[in-house]
Amino acid sequence: MSNLEILLVPALTGVLVLLSHVPLGRQVLGRGIVFIDLAIAQVAALGVLVAGSLAGDAHGMEGAAHGMEGMAIAGLAGACAALAGAALVAWLGQRWPERREALIGLVYVAGAVLALLWVSADHSGGQRLAAMLSGDVLWVSLPQLLPLALATAGFLILQWRRPGALALGRVFYPAFAILISLSVPLLGLYLVFASLIVPALAVGDGGRLGGAVLFGALAYALGLLASLWLDLPSGPCVVLALVLLGVGSALWRRL
Repeated sequence: MSNLEILLVPALTGVLVLLSHVPLGRQVLGRGIVFIDLAIAQVAALGVLVAGSLAGDAHGMEGAAHGMEGMAIAGLAGACAALAGAALVAWLGQRWPERREALIGLVYVAGAVLALLWVSADHSGGQRLAAMLSGDVLWVSLPQLLPLALATAGFLILQWRRPGALALGRVFYPAFAILISLSVPLLGLYLVFASLIVPALAVGDGGRLGGAVLFGALAYALGLLASLWLDLPSGPCVVLALVLLGVGSALWRRL
């Protein structure tokens, strides 16, 4: 198999993620709740870790993502945890709007600490936690993409039929939770956060959605190529590519 063939599925994964995460990222920036991604992604990852442990899977999140049964368990656990986290975040935002960002940060910290405690008794806990944070999109397979592809298709149809639907909290929070929960097991928390925030920031409020997706796709391509050529983990490479291109874009627009 050639290098380009190896990159096809990871590149497709990146495009699928960007198609939903760019409009979600614009909503996050517009609402002023940047930490919501980290908080809900962390809660979703916690659900996946707990499901993997309870299922007796020795490989935790990575193992739960292999095989149809494991994928179903990981996806369901992550979605349920993310929906619960989104409901909590929405309630906190309504109850204490002036403290919303700080409270969302506390939800993230609580989820991260619970994840640390959950894996602390496992001899492979460090590896499982690293996989939850950084992921490895280079080794995503087509069967793993099916739930994300279906959810993305539904999201795009919703965007097409009701363009302003994401402005409604009752639509935004569930959609955000489901799509984030499906992305975290594939990409890791760091790459999910970068995919949500950087392209939306790079093109600005007046930029086109297609331009933001193309920006993100370019960063994914560069990061994946660097990962393949330098034999480095793919998740961190794509995150760095997104950040560097985002900084370059901001400097270009300022000049």
